[in-house]
Amino acid sequence: AAVGGAKMAAGSGGPVARELFAEGLLQFLRPAVRQLDGHVHAVRESQVELREHIDSLATELCRINEDQKVALDLDPYVKKLLNARRRVVLVNNILQNAQERLRRLNHSVAKETVRRKAMLEAAGGYPQGLPGK
Repeated sequence: AAVGGAKMAAGSGGPVARELFAEGLLQFLRPAVRQLDGHVHAVRESQVELREHIDSLATELCRINEDQKVALDLDPYVKKLLNARRRVVLVNNILQNAQERLRRLNHSVAKETVRRKAMLEAAGGYPQGLPGK
């Protein structure tokens, strides 16, 4: 309801009010997009680390299997590890695509903010009592 009221207020206040509302909305979204991008980056790093650990464990299991005098069937465990690694890689690819979309969104928000500030300044600046830059 508050967002709808703000939209109506911005819509009825003329172009300067709409521009100020849009700029405020962009300023509101920018930190969330940056925070989300940081979290995605951290998850991707942990996914890479997990994949490396899985590779190391699979290699170690194969080595143990070769060194054993008594034949132990470790192949099912190696296959499970490789399947887990495949899923980690898949999740990492999904996260990479999401992070790229976030970067593009952040870039678009920044461009739109600059464009709107330029339009406001060209239209005579900010109204009295509102912050400038």
